[in-house]
Amino acid sequence: MRIIDLTHTINPEIPLFPGTDAPAFSSIATQESNGFSETRMILTSHTGTHMDAPSHILTDGLSLDQFPVSQFIGSAVVVDCSDVKDGRSISMDYVMKQSPQIEEAEFVLFRTGWEQLWHTKDYLGHYPILDDSVVSYLIKRPIKGIGLDTMSPDALTDSALKHHKALLGNNCVIIENLTNLSLLGSGLFTFIALPLKYNCSDGSPVRAVACLPDDD
Repeated sequence: MRIIDLTHTINPEIPLFPGTDAPAFSSIATQESNGFSETRMILTSHTGTHMDAPSHILTDGLSLDQFPVSQFIGSAVVVDCSDVKDGRSISMDYVMKQSPQIEEAEFVLFRTGWEQLWHTKDYLGHYPILDDSVVSYLIKRPIKGIGLDTMSPDALTDSALKHHKALLGNNCVIIENLTNLSLLGSGLFTFIALPLKYNCSDGSPVRAVACLPDDD
C-alpha cells in the first residue's frame, strides 16, 4: 500500500482566510533545560488543511465531535478540473467524466491545481469554485464529504456561503486546502482525514492521507 500525504505543513506564513489570526508556535520546554521538548501552539480551528463541520455555518449543525469516527474515513475519487480558468466555475462536465467512480465514492475531491500557489498572495485570489449544479448533484449522493485544493467551495468574497450551507446542511463535511491530489490518478482509493476531537468543534486541522494499492 502507498500512503500519500495530502496535508500542507502549518507554519506562521501559510495563507489564511482574511481576518484569521496566523498560527503561532513557541517553545515552553527544551531538552537542555527540562529534559524534554514541548511546544505551545496557538491556531484557529480553520487553519491549514482543515475540515469544516456543519456547526461552522449552521446554528443547529453537528460539530465534528458529534460524528462517529467512520465519518472521516472512506472511499474517494479525484475530479480533475485543473484546466478550469481562474474565477470560473467547475461544471458538471468534469463530474460526469468521473460519474462511475463517484457512484461508489464516499468522498469527492476536486483538483484545480491551485495548490501550486500555496505560500503566495495569489492563493487568496480568484480560485475556481463549484457550480450550483455540481453542489446540487453532490448533496443528492450519500457522500460523507468533499475536498478541495483551494480555500473554499465558495468565492472568497461570497458572504452568503451558499455552497457551504448546502453541503454542510446535508451533514457533508468539507475539507479545504488539500495538496498532492495530482498523485492520486482517476480511480478509487481510501481517504482518511482525522480532525482533532474537542468539544463543540466547528472545524479542525486534519492530517489527510490517501491509501493506494501498490503499483504492479
